[in-house]
Amino acid sequence: MLKKELQIFTFEDLLGHFPYKHLDKTSVQPIGQISPSMEYIQVRGFIVSMEIIGERRARRLVAQFRDRTGILELTWFQGINWVQKTLAVGGEYLAFGKLGFFLGKPQMTHPELESVKDANASTKPSMEPVYPVTEKLKARGLNGRGIGKLTEQLFLLLDEKQIPEVLPRFFLEKENLVSRWQAFGQIHFPSSADAYQQAVYRLKFEELFTAQLRLGMLRSARHRFSRGVVFSKVGDYFNVFFHQYLPFPLTGAQKRVLKEIRLDTATGRQMNRLLQGDVGSGKTIVALMAMLIAIDNGFQACIMAPTEILARQHFDNFTAMLAPLELPVGILTGSTKSAERKKTLAGIQDGSLKIIIGTHALIEDVVQFSNLGLAVIDEQHKFGVAQRAKLWGKHAIPPHMLVMTATPIPRTLAMTAYGDLDYSVIDELPPGRTPILTVHRLDDGRPQVMDFIKSEIQLGRQIYFIFPLIEASEKMQYEDLMQGYENVKAWFPEPQYWISMVHGRMTGDQKEMNMRRFVNRETQIMVGTTVIEVGVNVPNASVMVIESAEKFGLSQLHQLRGRVGRGSEKSYCILLSGSQVGKDAKDRLGVMCATNDGFKIAEKDLDLRGPGDIQGTRQSGALSFRIADLVADRAILEKAKIYAEELLGIDPDLNMEENTSLRQFLKAEKGGTLWGKIS
Repeated sequence: MLKKELQIFTFEDLLGHFPYKHLDKTSVQPIGQISPSMEYIQVRGFIVSMEIIGERRARRLVAQFRDRTGILELTWFQGINWVQKTLAVGGEYLAFGKLGFFLGKPQMTHPELESVKDANASTKPSMEPVYPVTEKLKARGLNGRGIGKLTEQLFLLLDEKQIPEVLPRFFLEKENLVSRWQAFGQIHFPSSADAYQQAVYRLKFEELFTAQLRLGMLRSARHRFSRGVVFSKVGDYFNVFFHQYLPFPLTGAQKRVLKEIRLDTATGRQMNRLLQGDVGSGKTIVALMAMLIAIDNGFQACIMAPTEILARQHFDNFTAMLAPLELPVGILTGSTKSAERKKTLAGIQDGSLKIIIGTHALIEDVVQFSNLGLAVIDEQHKFGVAQRAKLWGKHAIPPHMLVMTATPIPRTLAMTAYGDLDYSVIDELPPGRTPILTVHRLDDGRPQVMDFIKSEIQLGRQIYFIFPLIEASEKMQYEDLMQGYENVKAWFPEPQYWISMVHGRMTGDQKEMNMRRFVNRETQIMVGTTVIEVGVNVPNASVMVIESAEKFGLSQLHQLRGRVGRGSEKSYCILLSGSQVGKDAKDRLGVMCATNDGFKIAEKDLDLRGPGDIQGTRQSGALSFRIADLVADRAILEKAKIYAEELLGIDPDLNMEENTSLRQFLKAEKGGTLWGKIS
């Protein structure tokens, strides 16, 4: 049962199953000072009376328990005969249990009682651990305190040699950390609240430090041993484009990132870099210029987008910008016609096509590059690791990889989820970009909102209406959207207004067609759910209306808002909600109205939702910690990262004698343990 319900297979797993709370038996509470705010209490006093009340199923044993300050009622519904034989009227006891009140009087049901004489002689811990368990285990008679008894028996069989130290002595001394043996003992059976906190800190530090160490070793090994093609120069294509045809000056952040890419690609080691930047920060132009460096060095470059419409958008933009250089650009998607496909595949294979843009079609076996030097992944969270890895096999020496995301990732998540990658941040928007004005409006202000939208349409602008996926049922989602669509139509009737719609029940071709109608200004309004593709550029769209905005997460709201404000005109995001909005939702909407900074929003989103729900992070075990919390323990993570980098700077493979135990620990964690299995 332990294996199935709690994934406890070995004694080490049992040791690592930490209590979620401790029942504090270090203090005794006077009965007269008991208050309803207390959960568990311990009192000392005398049993002054016991009597059985009621009959059959209503039968219960009630005892009056007194100290100098008051009376507490003790009640038993089960085991009555045993309790009567065990306890004596007039005896002095310690009573511990969960506090309740009946008719304003304090009471305890099924308390633990121990004679004062026995308690004084006892050496048991005064803070009793309680462990998380499942309902199935409880039904089998193994509750959270039962796990504690198993763990206590395990500790009786262990000594310090079986829980050896793994952290370097220098770190222990510098951080004043307790030993590993002490930490495990005190987290389960603490001698005091302070000892417990020291144990928790030590184990959190160890968990975060070893995670950073493992990622750092991967990154270090890649830097030292991976082969990559060499971009030895910046040539004519880059320089001519930069000095003559760049459509706008680069920001300082864009220049910094280009320099990082330039240095990476010149080393002879494969670049594996994450580029994150807020919506509109100019990641695509950086990617294009990196591709020009590849071409200057005799290599091909490709960019893989998650949808055809995004791939087509990149193709149109790149073709226009590179026209003066007479540099041909190819595109390959699922819908590429047979004749065109054949021609494009031939150009890729013979090397005449230097820049190729595509979707998943790029990783098909039939696509054979002549000399692929750089692969760019757009909206990286839409692609799995295996899909990205397929691009590696398109050249004898793996091409350099640049993966891009428009989802700002908080620093703590980035250094954990992407700690094995180098990462760059574009944290500056191009000059002259007008911030999007975001406002929160209640349903009763809808008429004014609709009047404002009509005025924007009269100015030639376009509008998004986004509805949430509220229900679990796909059918209900569809019905919710259709109702919303009809409501929009009622405000904006044809033929004065034309409306497109995109939803999850449509085929890919239908979605593509309706999106294209909107992009081409054949419709003024787009109604849809969040399936509307991230990154689609509609410069003429000036208003984003988000219906039931309180039902969206912060990251999602920010992504949706980023679909407007892509042109030169003033843009708006209107968050519509019902009048009854919860505190968390009100906080989210307040943050959206207060800032356009995606990184500030990501940090707030992390605070509100935790790391597991943040979009754009890897779906891997990188964020799975047993005791550490990436939100609450940011300061420990930062410190652990510094120590990990410091250690790897001295001993990158942990081959020094003083790091032997740490190396063995990392190996055991990855490949199993010598600890015995629980049968």
